[in-house]
Amino acid sequence: MSTRWIKIAGGAGLAAGAAAVSYPILFRGKCLNWGARPDEISRELPGDDLLTNADIVATRAITVDAPPGDIWPWLVQMGSGRGGAYTYDWIEDLFGLGMHSADEILPQFQDLNMGDEIPLGPGRPSMRVEVFEPERALTLRFEDQNWVWTFALFPEGAATRLVSRNRIATPHASVAMRLVGLLVMEPGSLVMEQKMLRGIKERAQRLARQGAQRYLCRSR
Repeated sequence: MSTRWIKIAGGAGLAAGAAAVSYPILFRGKCLNWGARPDEISRELPGDDLLTNADIVATRAITVDAPPGDIWPWLVQMGSGRGGAYTYDWIEDLFGLGMHSADEILPQFQDLNMGDEIPLGPGRPSMRVEVFEPERALTLRFEDQNWVWTFALFPEGAATRLVSRNRIATPHASVAMRLVGLLVMEPGSLVMEQKMLRGIKERAQRLARQGAQRYLCRSR
């Protein structure tokens, strides 16, 4: 190996080492709790009791200028072959999930109920609806019981706080896999979930505006 490549490899190793040291100390809290306020991070949400021994807890949130009723339809139609995940479809497709984010309410997927299963993708585990409180909370649990995902809605005046919480257990992960999860999967999940929350916000606010316009037309 030439001196040049030795220097490159050494630099890459130092960079990886710096990331491994700095991320947990400086950036992990911001990554796992993007957009969430301290009271939202500490607040107990429906479904928390389904996985009490979580190794990873991520609470992320966003303010939506719309009432819960304009957010809820986008949540209940999520899933592969349904309304998608409102994130980067091309990334989802790289993993074979077949997600195609809808830009409209799909009536055929609005009748979600407790115990229903939502597909994650062809050949992938499904998610089971464990908490179903219309316009308040939706909790999904993955087949392996090691991942619980809750969406909760909290009205604040004319707006709503949309809070997403992931609780994940990794009981059988090796040290190497835990390191990959820490340095790759966690930051990656932030990129995807930011896009999702912003996508839901955009769609819900558009729906709210359309409702307001219809009301104005009727009142004239």
